[in-house]
Amino acid sequence: MMNKRHWLVAGVAAAAGLAGVGIGWWRLQPHAVQGNALDGFWQSTWEDPAGRPIALSDFKGRPLLVNFWATWCPICVRGMPALNTFYREHQARGWTVLGMAIDRPSAVREFLQRQTIDFPIAIGGIGGTDLSRQLGNPTGGVPFNVVFNAQGQIAHTKLGAKTPSDLATWAQTV
Repeated sequence: MMNKRHWLVAGVAAAAGLAGVGIGWWRLQPHAVQGNALDGFWQSTWEDPAGRPIALSDFKGRPLLVNFWATWCPICVRGMPALNTFYREHQARGWTVLGMAIDRPSAVREFLQRQTIDFPIAIGGIGGTDLSRQLGNPTGGVPFNVVFNAQGQIAHTKLGAKTPSDLATWAQTV
């Protein structure tokens, strides 16, 4: 039979565990967009793995899924084929997918030699991590997905692995 002290210790341990779960859940949830981050996003230009410029303003006016990812992230790499399929299936409806690599250009080039990707890839590096934070990713973790509607506003965000259900929901964004 447990005495009062055991119950107290068990109660404190349970409260601490719940607090830890709550804090962890909060940290993994997308947060509000910072200040004028949307304006900065649409005005920014990045380079592709070959060093050519990618102006994000070129994507405005149609639905856009931006996937912040890295070659060293197993979840990111496993999700790339699904993103490529999403892009091929929805491109005719005006959709674009942009992979924002939080990585070194050489690592991205090596990855793209092994994996066929039809959508544009930008090299974000540390600046890409900062951009993801401004768009609601407080930890800067990957993968982080941001879905923009045709008006250039954020319609959905998700930190972590995307599911087929996520992609189906996002496909309805216009």
